[in-house]
Amino acid sequence: MAFRSAMLSKVVSRSSVSCSRCMSSWWGSVEPAPKDPILGVTEAFLADPSPDKVNVGVGAYRDDNGKPVVLECVREAERRIAGSLNMEYLPMGGSIKMVEETLKLAYGENSDFIKDKRIAAVQSLSGTGACRLFADFQKRFRPDSQIYIPVPTWANHHNIWRDAQVPQRTFHYYHPESRGLDFAGLMDDIKNAPNGSFFLLHACAHNPTGVDPSEEQWREISYQFKVKGHFAFFDMAYQGFASGDPERDAKSIRIFLEDGHHIGIAQSYAKNMGLYGQRVGCLSVLCEDEKQAIAVKSQLQQLARPMYSNPPLHGAVIVSTVLGDPELKNLWLKEVKGMADRIIGMRTALRENLEKLGSPISWEHITNQIGMFCYSGLTPEQVDQLTNEFHIYMTRNGRISMAGVTTGNVGYLANAIHEVTKSA
Repeated sequence: MAFRSAMLSKVVSRSSVSCSRCMSSWWGSVEPAPKDPILGVTEAFLADPSPDKVNVGVGAYRDDNGKPVVLECVREAERRIAGSLNMEYLPMGGSIKMVEETLKLAYGENSDFIKDKRIAAVQSLSGTGACRLFADFQKRFRPDSQIYIPVPTWANHHNIWRDAQVPQRTFHYYHPESRGLDFAGLMDDIKNAPNGSFFLLHACAHNPTGVDPSEEQWREISYQFKVKGHFAFFDMAYQGFASGDPERDAKSIRIFLEDGHHIGIAQSYAKNMGLYGQRVGCLSVLCEDEKQAIAVKSQLQQLARPMYSNPPLHGAVIVSTVLGDPELKNLWLKEVKGMADRIIGMRTALRENLEKLGSPISWEHITNQIGMFCYSGLTPEQVDQLTNEFHIYMTRNGRISMAGVTTGNVGYLANAIHEVTKSA
């Protein structure tokens, strides 16, 4: 009996050692993930002690003092709803009222598609969550499809469709020499893609270039999509914040709707309502009829269930309160136009400052582009020089966040850009 007990003790001891080794090696092969290029810029900026430092890498709106902004319409909505709600779960599809108001922005206040209940729509975790939910939906129900993504695009687009295991192709979009749209290359890629392909399109204020097709170009794109039977998925993160007019910023979508396309849309309230941390968005898919819309919505909810179960409450209530009240909605329209106008004004000021310095380079693209970002044309080496010599921080692709440009730093920024580009 003593012998058996000793043997058992040895076995348990060996087992413990073996298990301990096993556990310690479970994550031994995990390497640190590469730093996010945008977040890395902010980290470097914060660590810089220079009083002259400028951050034009941040993708969030700032006022003319460089400070984050909470819109007054949002503050008033918070005052109205404070203490008036319970904290129960929303349905898997989110706030019905928020979704209804959001669809009006994208499809039109009096849209027949809304009246006929042809739109499958769910609240999402901002625009990123809407894109991911659609990517998973695409993978599940069109498993042999791929997605065409513009060059360049918001870097996270590639991550989203990659992790959803949807194969990716690219299409021409930006023309480096003109710093404008490569319309000929874009149209060729649309024509040469297999019939019935999925394309990711930026509805307005293309990120990162700030280059948008004209209305006539959008009509040509829509026509060619019709010829080829392509599916357009619009990512609309900047409605209202691009031009200051939500209707104007939705023009690309309205053109596709007029031409009879069945489209998908990712919407977000991060930029245009300043609700970055609230993660409020919407995914919608236009369907053949109400019956199909019910089926598609049920499947979108089914995908959301194991991902995050149901979306957050507070931001959705803010949005529905602002958009559902005529007084607050008018205040929002005024405030979002004010944000857009400040960005447009900083574009003009930056260009004028560069031209006054006698820059040999044409800076027309600064004012031709639209939205939060300016694709400056600066090389990675010039960006590094701006950081090392002038304490100016941006992503190495030369993307300037115009939200970080203020009346206080625009002259300094222009002078620094002039210094690193005058011999180019």
